[in-house]
Amino acid sequence: MSVSTVAGQGDGTLADQAYRSISDRLVTLQIRPGEPVNDERIAAELGFGRTPVREALKRLEHERLIVAYPRRGTFATEVQIADLGHISEVRKQLEPLAAGLAAERAGEGERAGLDRLLAQLADASDGDTDLIRLDMTVHRAIYAAARNPYLEDTLIRYDNLATRIWCLFLDRLPGLAGHVHEHRHLLRAIIDGDAEKAAALATGHVEGFEAAIRSVI
Repeated sequence: MSVSTVAGQGDGTLADQAYRSISDRLVTLQIRPGEPVNDERIAAELGFGRTPVREALKRLEHERLIVAYPRRGTFATEVQIADLGHISEVRKQLEPLAAGLAAERAGEGERAGLDRLLAQLADASDGDTDLIRLDMTVHRAIYAAARNPYLEDTLIRYDNLATRIWCLFLDRLPGLAGHVHEHRHLLRAIIDGDAEKAAALATGHVEGFEAAIRSVI
């Protein structure tokens, strides 16, 4: 199964491309919590100049994925379990809002895209290395279909933070595919235009995510 880059669609500016690449590494823990983030090394790896990478790092610092200390350097933020409750408080309010709006506002092309994601979900299994990226892709498609750019930007930030926690405990969480497959019912409700059902399913998904993490900590 092939899943498109989760951090955004299209190329955008070099700073946008750098942001998406570094964000993906941070969220999926290719850059581990507490690990140094060196702009020169990342620029060389990505084939970019240091200026777009530095612009990307400023954005990532605002999104709490990295932290910069004077005279010490820049590091991936540590994952604090207390963050789970704070993140869930926000997502319990905004994920249902986005799902309901998506059901009401999604256009024909967006619903067709969600239908294609349904087909990808049907083929997903626990052995699939793209499961986490598929989960993120589904979330981003729903946020975009809500047609509120401020809500979309906010939810991407919080989904990144939540996914980072998920990746940290991934080896202790059974049934990853089952968690991802929950999105099938949510996508179907959105495609069918059932805003109330979509909002309820989104609430249950966030609550289930939090409960799963708390069960292994």
